[in-house]
Amino acid sequence: MAQDDVDGSDATSRESYSTLLKDIQTLMEEVQKQRNEFRSEMRSLASSISRKHEQLENTVRKCACSSAKKMSEQEAAKEVEKPKEKVEEKAKEVKEKKAEEAKKAEEEKKAEEEKKAEEAKEEAGRSTPASSGTATPEPPRSQENGDDAQASPKPSSLREQFRNFSKFGDTKSDGKMLTLSQSDKWFKQAKVIDGKKLTTTDTAITFNKFKAKKISFQDFEKYLDEIAKSKKLDATEIRTKLKDCGSPAITGTTNVVKSSAVDRLTDTKKFTGSHKLRFDSTGRGKGMAGRKDLPDNSGYVSGYRNKNTYDKTH
Repeated sequence: MAQDDVDGSDATSRESYSTLLKDIQTLMEEVQKQRNEFRSEMRSLASSISRKHEQLENTVRKCACSSAKKMSEQEAAKEVEKPKEKVEEKAKEVKEKKAEEAKKAEEEKKAEEEKKAEEAKEEAGRSTPASSGTATPEPPRSQENGDDAQASPKPSSLREQFRNFSKFGDTKSDGKMLTLSQSDKWFKQAKVIDGKKLTTTDTAITFNKFKAKKISFQDFEKYLDEIAKSKKLDATEIRTKLKDCGSPAITGTTNVVKSSAVDRLTDTKKFTGSHKLRFDSTGRGKGMAGRKDLPDNSGYVSGYRNKNTYDKTH
């Protein structure tokens, strides 16, 4: 009986095991089906996403192409307009050059006419007879002992004045460029700068518009016109003043003031205390020896009067 019971239990366990295996197989098949379905769904989603992405790229490309075409058309229009602008700029430059050349020619003619007039005046003054009927000789021009009564003749043109003032205070200048300080010196001597209608700040503001430390004669003429416009002055009057002011001169130098008080305060013989020790009997400074107590390493006792006299007496 016991053997039969054991066999029956084994049979039941086998049956239960086989049923479990069947259940497991069915579950695995279901899982595999679900995996396959999930994969197919993911593939369909990926394909739809790629299609949408391609559509978006195509639309973007179309927009980019259209914008590029528009830009190319605008650039082409600009390139067509560029040569026109260049032609206009060249025409303006040619006009400005012609105007400058005409101004130069007029100035040169004026300068020549002024020179001829001055020469004619000098010849007429030399050839005029006196009341007695004899020609009066011209007195000699001497500048002995630095006499400033016979001043140098005034330059006959604005260009010569420009050359003279550009060399004033600058030994290396070639007379072709003018600085702001030299221009202000010229304006002050010609009394163009009066401190009311025109000041040095006004000239500095106008000069800085040229963005250079030195300007040429052509720029200087533009500088004069700009000052006349900004300050509502007469440009011709300014030019005549600058022509007739004469050559550069040194004025307004400070003179040394001499008084008894200054002589008394600078007399070293009247110094006392430590200040007296800083100078010798002639009034000359002793240098470091007058400011510090330097040690005497000569070997003599301090205060010995017959120092360095042994070689003279023996």
